[in-house]
Amino acid sequence: MLFDSTLRRDLARNFGATLVVILTIVLTMMLIRTLGQAAGGQVAPQDVVLLLGYVALGHLPTMLALSLFIAVVATLTRMYRESEMTIWFASGVGLTRFVRPVLRLAWPVLLVIGVLALFVWPWQNQRGVELKERFERRSDLSRVAPGQFQTSSDGTRVFFIERDTSDARIGKNVFILSTQPNAESVTSARSGRIELVGDDRFLQLSRGQQNEENLKTGEKTLARFEGYSARAGERVISSMDNLPPKARTSLDLLLQPTPRHQGELVWRLGLLLGAANMVLLGIGLSASNPRRASNWNLLFALLTFAIYYNVINLSQAWVAGGRIGMGSALLLAHGGAFVIALALLWWRDDANRRGSWRARLAARAVPA
Repeated sequence: MLFDSTLRRDLARNFGATLVVILTIVLTMMLIRTLGQAAGGQVAPQDVVLLLGYVALGHLPTMLALSLFIAVVATLTRMYRESEMTIWFASGVGLTRFVRPVLRLAWPVLLVIGVLALFVWPWQNQRGVELKERFERRSDLSRVAPGQFQTSSDGTRVFFIERDTSDARIGKNVFILSTQPNAESVTSARSGRIELVGDDRFLQLSRGQQNEENLKTGEKTLARFEGYSARAGERVISSMDNLPPKARTSLDLLLQPTPRHQGELVWRLGLLLGAANMVLLGIGLSASNPRRASNWNLLFALLTFAIYYNVINLSQAWVAGGRIGMGSALLLAHGGAFVIALALLWWRDDANRRGSWRARLAARAVPA
């Protein structure tokens, strides 16, 4: 039908354009944030692009839902503004008739949102945790940039290295300031090498000296050495049991129904249910008067979107805190939004029917 094909074509065009704009803005913001983390020593510089891809996948469900919502509101608002809706209403096509073509376009997007929220979201969080943990587990020597002072991963040592070799395990002119609760030491050496001993890494220093001071008694000692071994601050890999809820699979969350796990499930399911409800809300929120010069529909719709997604986050916090059950949270947040969307559609459709009926009565009352 011409009505369905024309509407879906306009929706698809607006959805694609909106998604490109939102994706560009979000990726730019995430790139700046990730580069800041890399500059601060929280992630490896060579992992910036990979981590940015993981972050983009995590935010993609929200971006798809927002793009779909804006496309619905913008398309129907344009039809109101150009009096196309008036023609359709006069032809007997009600506002509820727009639900079917909109949903025919939206269901593949909603399916992608569901897959991303339930399966891709925990996977990308787990990969992101592994990337950051892998970088933090690196030896303190390999974390230090040549010619720069840098603090070790546990915060108890400060390193300075002149490294002129391509092997990251070897450093020259090593300086280490170590601070303990009762002692402080300064160690310097001509060279240092990382060696594996079992599961631990050790820094083997050659030809150096160590100055140590007891902070309680003030006693100082000086020791020279040809070889000295120091642990390089290795971290133990987190097991799967120590992963945060957002990095666990949806099946694991279902099998372990703790409040925090249920809160995470409420958030993931909320992305899918919220996207579907926002499509219906967008049809009702797009109504406008073409005679008005200014139109605040899109701004009001964006405000509604922000409030709704804040409610999703709030419901997650309530369930995680044990204040409300998982089923009650989903019913209140998304069942309530669904009822509001249906009521808004009925109210708009009823107002349009009354307006068309009055217009026909007025036309019949006019003498020929």
